[in-house]
Amino acid sequence: MQVATGKSVLNGIAIGKIKIYRAPKREINEELTDNPELEVSRFDEAREKAIDQQNSLYEKAVATAGEDSAEIFSVHAMMLEDDDLIDATKQIITGQKHFAEYAVKQAFDNQAKVFREMDDPYLQARSADIIDIQQTVLNILMGISTDAMQGSEPAILLAEDFAPSETIRLDKSLLLGMITKEGSTNSHTAILARSMNIPALVQCGAADESWDGKLAIVDGYNSCAYIDPTPDLLKTLTIRQQDDQKKRALLQELKGKSNTTIDGTTINVYANIGGPSDIGQVQQNDAGGVGLFRSEFVYLNAKDYPTEEEQFEAYRHALESLAPKLVVIRTCDIGADKMVDYMKLDKEANPALGYRAIRICLTRKDFFKTQLRALLRASAYGNLAIMFPMIISVRELRECKDILEECRRELEEKNVKMGRIQVGIMVETPAAVLCADELAQDCDFFSIGTNDLTQYTCAIDRQNAKLEPFSDTHHPAVLREIKMTIDAGHRHGCWVGICGELGADLSLTETFLRMGVDELSVNPTSVLPLRKVIRGIDLREPPKTAEETVNEAGQEA
Repeated sequence: MQVATGKSVLNGIAIGKIKIYRAPKREINEELTDNPELEVSRFDEAREKAIDQQNSLYEKAVATAGEDSAEIFSVHAMMLEDDDLIDATKQIITGQKHFAEYAVKQAFDNQAKVFREMDDPYLQARSADIIDIQQTVLNILMGISTDAMQGSEPAILLAEDFAPSETIRLDKSLLLGMITKEGSTNSHTAILARSMNIPALVQCGAADESWDGKLAIVDGYNSCAYIDPTPDLLKTLTIRQQDDQKKRALLQELKGKSNTTIDGTTINVYANIGGPSDIGQVQQNDAGGVGLFRSEFVYLNAKDYPTEEEQFEAYRHALESLAPKLVVIRTCDIGADKMVDYMKLDKEANPALGYRAIRICLTRKDFFKTQLRALLRASAYGNLAIMFPMIISVRELRECKDILEECRRELEEKNVKMGRIQVGIMVETPAAVLCADELAQDCDFFSIGTNDLTQYTCAIDRQNAKLEPFSDTHHPAVLREIKMTIDAGHRHGCWVGICGELGADLSLTETFLRMGVDELSVNPTSVLPLRKVIRGIDLREPPKTAEETVNEAGQEA
């Protein structure tokens, strides 16, 4: 037996034979062409087909991995429409008389190199996306098939690495697990594997092609792979795998049950979603509502500013489908790591602290009013709450509410039907925490965004992998800020929820309940595990440790 270590993407067990995935070989013709016009036409046609492929992959990813994970393919489609990249490719064809394949290889490589040499880790990671779309265009130009799962036998796939587009194309019914020699736990590929519930091991340097066809176990709990496992180990981990499957089945029995502790305390458990296509997951996982509807999907999936009618239809569909459940829709949170070309936002040295979210809305009021009118019109079809992101002062909140009221008056003059709405804010900066008493007087609710709150409180860029050793998601300062926010909201009649990643951290569930939080909003697949933990808590007893909480839930921290 051989044991190989790496980094685990998902806590789980995969058992099966290894199948080697070999990336297709691309022989690039360096000869010159005497018909550059034809090559430009070939490139344009291949690029359009590549965009169509990315849009198809987006739809498939939404269905299998969820809206958040699928977003990368919308980004890829936008990259393929980048004027600089297109012009650079065509210049190599027309100026140097090269074939389209060579031009794509050179132009895209140059663009990827520019990203790799940037200081910002997030922008550095975009180089991999450039190479992914480069390979897509080259495959089309060269007629190369991308079917990695040829055959009919389920297998654990082994590769140097997978691009996001390769991952989402894999036939999930034949994919037991994944092992890669390279990659990272925070890559888009890892996120997709996690969302698709596929045990995967990355950075497994010992992986070798000699493993092809051998029986293996991917042990996500211990971040290792066993090649030719002993009979005893195979038996033990098969039992562990079956136990995992039984736990998932038992969770389904919690559907329809209340989120009530042993002592009778009830809390709302809602879902975070990226758009209307995630509504099915909200219903399948029995979430009580939507605590965070990221309206950015409307903008990220558009080639130009989405119209009021386009937005209205998206919001109406969500509200109507989930009525009478509450749907909290966050207004446009574009900026920082979420960019769209048509908004022509400047590149910033410090985008996380820059021109983003409500700062864009308050300086582009016509843009803001288009969304608010769409939301108000949609409110007639369900139970709507509007949430403003990145609010740091009472002045900003009141200005948002004044614009909202202006939109309401405009619609009333046209006799447009509207429903009652709640208005609240994301609490995601220390400034908002320290002003929470004042802000609560103008709010119906607070929703604490723990991802950004942790980043801004601890002065740690969450996109920078080098800072991971310094990051502490349970930092006492952050937990104190959460408690301060809950107390301030309750003093002024606001309900308070948590919609960041900490909401799904089962080791903190009891802590949040003891703080008095009213609602937790999590990824749809986390709703039932969270319900199980809540129903096992007795707030009359002394607080449990984080370890005790997780162990009782039958989960891994």
